[in-house]
Amino acid sequence: MKTRPAQSPPSPDGLPRPSPHAKETTAQLKRLIASLRHSTVELAASNLELSREITQRKKAEKALKRSELHYAQLLAQSDLQQQKLRHLSRQILSAQEEERKKISRELHDVIAQTLAGITIRLAALKKEAKLKTRSLDLNIARTQRLVEKSVNLVQQFARELRPAVLDDLGLIPALHSFMKAFTARTGVHTRLTASAGIERLDTTRRTALFRIAQEALTNVARHARASRVEITLRELPNSVSMTVQDDGISFQTKETGPSRGRKRLGLLGMRERVEMVGGSFDVESSPGKGTTLTAHIPLGKAKPAKSTPAAP
Repeated sequence: MKTRPAQSPPSPDGLPRPSPHAKETTAQLKRLIASLRHSTVELAASNLELSREITQRKKAEKALKRSELHYAQLLAQSDLQQQKLRHLSRQILSAQEEERKKISRELHDVIAQTLAGITIRLAALKKEAKLKTRSLDLNIARTQRLVEKSVNLVQQFARELRPAVLDDLGLIPALHSFMKAFTARTGVHTRLTASAGIERLDTTRRTALFRIAQEALTNVARHARASRVEITLRELPNSVSMTVQDDGISFQTKETGPSRGRKRLGLLGMRERVEMVGGSFDVESSPGKGTTLTAHIPLGKAKPAKSTPAAP
């Protein structure tokens, strides 16, 4: 007679009791659900943190865009101010040149002639004084010499303000005259090489080249300690170039310290004069080679160059 396997007693509610395997499966399922809930909580926290970070990044992007817009506005304002300053500087240079012409004419036509008249009158008095005391003759002669000296100073001042030879004879004779006087005054030897076609330039361009040469030689006398300066004017297909080269001490072309203040202002003035007539200006300086200034000015009617932002 066969024996039947023992069965688990029924549960109080009449249902069969779960097997150990089912219990284990249920426990694993509960652990999985708990792990899933924990992962869900962590994921929610991560999503919240990510959302906060995205919000912060958007705020930072907006702030950056506002900053870029503000910077662009400041840059545009800076460019506008630079253009206004350049325009004002050119107006000042033009007005200065006109004022120099006026003062030069006044010195030459009025004051110099008045002093010359005094000299003639003193010469007449000197002849009359021959019949009188020798003391009067000496006083008149001394006064006459002072007046002649004054006449020479006034004429020199008038030439420096606006040399009449520049308007009457042209750029090359004016440069020859100025360089001759410069050598006599400073002892620095000068040499001028120029193409005759330079004289076809209009008055504005000739004046600009003369003033650049004048300021360059002034810088040489003040700062370079040079023994020789050479100015070369060349006529190119579409422009005119002028180089001023000296054999003096070099300097840093980017230097802006107070020791170079006057020289820096002189270079800026020369650059402005070149740009007023649509040209370009360059400076090269190196130890043992001195300094070379180069100005390129286009041919034709003067057109001011467009202003560009200054390099930092």
